[in-house]
Amino acid sequence: MKKKLLSTIFCMVLVLSMVAGCGDGGTGEEGGKDGETEKEVKEFTFFSPFSATEINEDNEIQQIITEKTGAKCTQTYLTGQTMAEAVGTMIASGEYPDFIVGDTSTPQLIEAGALIPFDEYWDDYPAIKNFWSEWQYEYMKADDGHIYSIPQGNVNVAFIETGVAEAFFIQTRVLKWAGYPEIETLDQLFDLLEAYTAENPTMEDGTPVIPFGILCAQDSNYLVKPPLYLGGTMNEGAAIVDEETYEVIDHRTTDVARQYYEKLNEVYKKGLIDPEFMTLTKDQFMEKVASGRVLCMVNSNWEFANAEDSIVAQGLNDCTYVPLGITIEEGMHDKYAIQNATPILTGGLSITTSCEDVEGAMQFISDLMTQEISTLRNWGIEGVDYLVDEDGLFYRTEEMREQASDPNYVASHFCAYSGFFDYVGYNLDGINAASPASQPSEWRAGLLPEQIEILEAYDCETFVDMVDYNEPISIQDYPWYPVWTITNTMSAETPGGIAKVKLSDLDNGTIPKLVIAEDFDAAWEEFLVEYEECNPEAFISELQEEVYKRIEEMTGEDVRPE
Repeated sequence: MKKKLLSTIFCMVLVLSMVAGCGDGGTGEEGGKDGETEKEVKEFTFFSPFSATEINEDNEIQQIITEKTGAKCTQTYLTGQTMAEAVGTMIASGEYPDFIVGDTSTPQLIEAGALIPFDEYWDDYPAIKNFWSEWQYEYMKADDGHIYSIPQGNVNVAFIETGVAEAFFIQTRVLKWAGYPEIETLDQLFDLLEAYTAENPTMEDGTPVIPFGILCAQDSNYLVKPPLYLGGTMNEGAAIVDEETYEVIDHRTTDVARQYYEKLNEVYKKGLIDPEFMTLTKDQFMEKVASGRVLCMVNSNWEFANAEDSIVAQGLNDCTYVPLGITIEEGMHDKYAIQNATPILTGGLSITTSCEDVEGAMQFISDLMTQEISTLRNWGIEGVDYLVDEDGLFYRTEEMREQASDPNYVASHFCAYSGFFDYVGYNLDGINAASPASQPSEWRAGLLPEQIEILEAYDCETFVDMVDYNEPISIQDYPWYPVWTITNTMSAETPGGIAKVKLSDLDNGTIPKLVIAEDFDAAWEEFLVEYEECNPEAFISELQEEVYKRIEEMTGEDVRPE
């Protein structure tokens, strides 16, 4: 408590010193307009469908950034409804936040005339205009030739790949209990979970463990994705693309999908799956994860990061997760760890027509991208959150790392302004990683003893080594990758777009019923009938056309079958 009090006092002294030496109301770096000597603080609003830690009103670093930029933004996130519902309400009312991350609803926002075109303003803000290259911006243009939404994370040079974005994640205690076995298939995984649960049915407080948790909330459904990668293909998010023929294949009805859902049905009847999985919201699911009860799940590491921080804060270190490269058959090469050299060029941050000060909003974005502010957002305050060695490398003490993992400290001190533009890879100093998680020395130093024990037991340097290695992919070789960047821009007015909506309803309504069906074979046949009623051919056809188009635009080759 004394250490945290001293840190807080130090921060406030630093804030006052910065205020005394800061009077331009904006950084003036990297292409923003020079500010006046004194400015009234501009206040903006922001909305995103992605989860993040909400900060306190008196957040220390936000106050510093406000003093330096002359602007402040209140960020809110999706709760209690789907993104489509939230955007639908906004469109109906004609009222929007100043900034929005539209995600899959960006096309609807563009059609509603809710977004302003970045390209009509960015000549005065080169930090924004130069964030991506000209050919990359070509990919982002809407049908009218304007750019209404810009992806927020530009990978300049990646440091190291330390984690796997999406996989079957299992708690370290389960692997340790079993003597660190090689787990490659669904059968091996569920045999392990069944055996572990038989001997360890509860937490220390007597609460029952959940052997396998499934998140299938309408706004975050991980029940539908596994057939994408269980067969050894890349996680394209919306369909499978055959890398030799370029044929688009719907993953929902493949043999792999049937085997997966039949296995889930089998283990559900054994009591290995949370019986409440069909009714849980994302927040409710994450509460269960945060309790340490969920032994294994399919999820994205960024999705459950906050829940895992809570696990660590409770001292349940052996309930943290590591990825497994599960495939439908033993010996298959998995593609969970794809080092993506192909930038995601759809979706991202937008400024809405409700923003009364577009130039001020552009200036705020530009200021947040400067090295000084970016470092504040990601690393914190020098001397408080990190130190600098004689070679200019950032590092943290153990106390600093503990502070950074404390949810209360994070909420009161750190201000990442997540959702705004920032660099991924190197900090603009060209020496350090953009964030501590990517700094090699910090990543290793931040591991728990239980995690290090797992890596050593499996002879791995990072969590990427827990699955198969895959060479980085490039846009030259995979111009369509990933397919979900196509579906995010599909219009709801086309036959394919209408089919997409119907298939999404199938994902959320019918596929979960396969897991709990009394007669799986009958349920599968009924599912196939409902699937055909969605007109999936129109959806696949529209995807296929765009895949061909992207390949032809990049390579100049006609790859359509004769």
